[in-house]
Amino acid sequence: MKGVGVGEKVYAALRSVGAYTPQRCVSNKELETQIDTSDEWITRRTGIKTRYFATAEQKSSDLGIEAAKVALQRAKMLPSDIDLVIVGTLAPDFIAMPSTACIIASALGIHDRPAFDISAACSGFIYLLSVAKAYIESGMAKNILIVGAEKVSSVLNPQDRGTYILFGDGAGAAIISATQDKELSILNVHISADGQYQDYLMTPRSEINKKEIMQCMSMKGNEVFKIAVHKLADEVKHILEECNMGPKDIQYFVPHQANYRIIKAVGDLLNFDSSQIVLTVDKFGNTSAASIPMAINMLYENNQLKRGSRLLLDALGGGLTWGSAILHFDGE
Repeated sequence: MKGVGVGEKVYAALRSVGAYTPQRCVSNKELETQIDTSDEWITRRTGIKTRYFATAEQKSSDLGIEAAKVALQRAKMLPSDIDLVIVGTLAPDFIAMPSTACIIASALGIHDRPAFDISAACSGFIYLLSVAKAYIESGMAKNILIVGAEKVSSVLNPQDRGTYILFGDGAGAAIISATQDKELSILNVHISADGQYQDYLMTPRSEINKKEIMQCMSMKGNEVFKIAVHKLADEVKHILEECNMGPKDIQYFVPHQANYRIIKAVGDLLNFDSSQIVLTVDKFGNTSAASIPMAINMLYENNQLKRGSRLLLDALGGGLTWGSAILHFDGE
């Protein structure tokens, strides 16, 4: 791995972002023909109008590869510039090995570099930021590719109304690079977990026969809703206090896009103005670890994200895991 060298203090910065969405758009109206639900009910309860599903042939790595290509291009980097690849996913291409990160790295032409996955579900992107920040600030890497790649549809039960309407497929990627400018860096990242809530959101593995293994997501929706609002609000309060900031110091609040009611409840508790809150849940549904980078990518493509823009990220996912981050955009 290429070192950064010794000298002035090094910080980690968000250099670029990219995203990819599969072609097939699935509307609430389409779901009405498949399960016992309605467009009105889904919209009222979740805020979701559409989501995107990958084809049978596509894997999480395929989505992640496309998002990573965009992030590399926007950072004006070559694959050879990347020192480490980390992927967050709850739907890896293979059950145990190889890692989805290895597959993505190889497809991009990134060879003889470390690559590994993390499993933090919807908190995945913030966990990725935490690891990348540590690697860069310790001098172990200069440029890191992080990817949230999720074919969530591959672990959904089409007959389970409690989960099938909520999730979509997609990928988001970012380049995290070394900088000596603290004002353009990732200022702070929190991550945490508590396994006592493991059965709130999980994908149990059951062997049907010697040739087939079924993995379908299960969720205790009411319990997740209650703990999510509490944990996410407390997490944001904590990180803002640590950085000696308040809501007015944040340009964009980018929460995990799980449910509009959760996002609104957290935003109201924290006194964020609606103009600060980034929403994509209506378009993409819950894309797990891809959710936050896809939302940041939307800001970028709408010309809202400028160099120096300050973002606050917040997420909770299966494990249960949760985390937050305050960072600047250091791209063009």
